[in-house]
Amino acid sequence: MWKSIQPAPPDSILGLTEEFKKDQNPQKVNLGVGVYKDDDGNTPVLSCVKAAEKELLEKQTSKSYLPISGDAAYAAAVQRLIFGEDNDVITAKRAATIHAPGGTGALRVGGDLIHKFTPDARVWVSSPTWANHNGIFGAAGFEISQYGYYNPEQKSLDFDKMMTDLGKIPAGDVVVLHACCHNPSGVDLDSGQWKKVADLAAEKAWIPFLDFAYQGFGDGVDEDRFAVEQFAAAGVDFFVASSFSKNFGLYNERTGAITVITPTAEEASVAMSHLKTVVRTNYSNPPAHGGLVATMILDTPDLRKMWLEELAAMRDRIVNMRKSLVAGLAAQGVEGDFSFIEKQRGMFSFSGWSDDVVSRLRKDSNIYVVGGGRINLAGLTTSNIEYVCKAVADAMK
Repeated sequence: MWKSIQPAPPDSILGLTEEFKKDQNPQKVNLGVGVYKDDDGNTPVLSCVKAAEKELLEKQTSKSYLPISGDAAYAAAVQRLIFGEDNDVITAKRAATIHAPGGTGALRVGGDLIHKFTPDARVWVSSPTWANHNGIFGAAGFEISQYGYYNPEQKSLDFDKMMTDLGKIPAGDVVVLHACCHNPSGVDLDSGQWKKVADLAAEKAWIPFLDFAYQGFGDGVDEDRFAVEQFAAAGVDFFVASSFSKNFGLYNERTGAITVITPTAEEASVAMSHLKTVVRTNYSNPPAHGGLVATMILDTPDLRKMWLEELAAMRDRIVNMRKSLVAGLAAQGVEGDFSFIEKQRGMFSFSGWSDDVVSRLRKDSNIYVVGGGRINLAGLTTSNIEYVCKAVADAMK
């Protein structure tokens, strides 16, 4: 069967990690893969997760299947987190939420659901966007187009271009938006800009699809939901794909959710019925463990307090690495103003490093960066920051 079939190309990010693992140089640094690392270079298990898992181990009596949509308590906890406790979406029961296998699975389930009823719709993603958005929605059967977002010369949001492009998108098409901590640029909309985008969505009747993978990594759990709140207030149909991989460190538990928001409770019930049919013919039932852990933490005041403290520590560490990188590059005499790195949010930054610099960093210094210069600030530590800054200075000569 496989004799005349060529191997598929490696994933641009995960393939880079495989090469990194094979590298025997003790000074190697991975600034590519999108996972949080502490100052020791490890992806830790949060203390709140350990405590919740201990309690689950003692109390759990069955490993039977979850319902197709997942545990109802998990869905309720997800909604309270992404909308806020008293949001009208919750009180009016205007949302249908199911437990999906990670944020990627949530995006795909949402894509499959939309394509089932609007197969001729087009999906619009930001330029640039997370590379897998193209793969996920393309595999769901959509044609993909781009709207303006990032200005590489100014190292900032090109909001005028974004609004012009969004204003031309036909009704019924799907617009993928990063709710916070834009991946890969780290450049976000402010509150006033989000209000304008939500108003435009209501006016033009395209479907917003928010990728909400980094809640809590921007300014805080409550602050980072602003975009979601604006679309909820607009009363439009929209989707939110959320994930607990980053903010709970539950990467290998594949803990995510897809939420469909509608104008009425009746429509939300219809949406839920079709979400179940999509899931049934895909993975049938979601994995349980990560969802049970997240639910216990969110519903237990002491564990929730512990989680918020640990999340703040992760967020603060990334901010400090941004500052250290800017200072370190200046100390090494690297030409240019890199202060934009401090203004960005979340784990990622468009460094402005050319593909030639990226290649030289890998070849000469064993520093792994995704093509295009996107870096994960969490890959920097107090022990490797000086080495990285010196390597960048050498690569840019």
